[in-house]
Amino acid sequence: MHFVNQSHNYDHPWSHVVIGMWHKYPNPKCTHVVSIDVLDRTVDPKTGIIRTERVLGCKQKAPTWIVKLFGGSEDAFVREISFIDPRTQNATITSENLSLSQFATCLEQIRYSPSSTPGRTVFLQTAEIQARMALWRSAADGLEKWMAQRFEQNAQLGKMAFTDVLRRLWEERERMQAVPA
Repeated sequence: MHFVNQSHNYDHPWSHVVIGMWHKYPNPKCTHVVSIDVLDRTVDPKTGIIRTERVLGCKQKAPTWIVKLFGGSEDAFVREISFIDPRTQNATITSENLSLSQFATCLEQIRYSPSSTPGRTVFLQTAEIQARMALWRSAADGLEKWMAQRFEQNAQLGKMAFTDVLRRLWEERERMQAVPA
């Protein structure tokens, strides 16, 4: 099993980051995400928590040995469930791969919360990557290592892409506020 952890501070308030979450894809820096489908969205009338379930379609270039060993294609799907709590100002996202999950799983958790520094938001991300091939431990280790490397690469691209999205949204907001009514 491999674990990936990272944290980052965005120079934007929590409310802006949460709005930006819904504008992250499509994105020229994250071309591997090719589709997003919202399956369900509800608001709890008592708590105000917004729950959204989505499926992300991705194109992943897998190493030849993985394709030969497991079959499959470049098309991959990820299930994502998010909870946005406006009262506590916490946003949590959990995602896991649907494709080839009988062979390997990647369980990712993300949390956005206000920083102790006003106007900033803390981003925490963890991923647990596990191959499910006890009989082929060396192949499992190779698969986990490749998945962890791919996850880290995509996470860095995602962070850069999200920073761009936030900057663009903020600039658009400031431009709109500067226009006289």
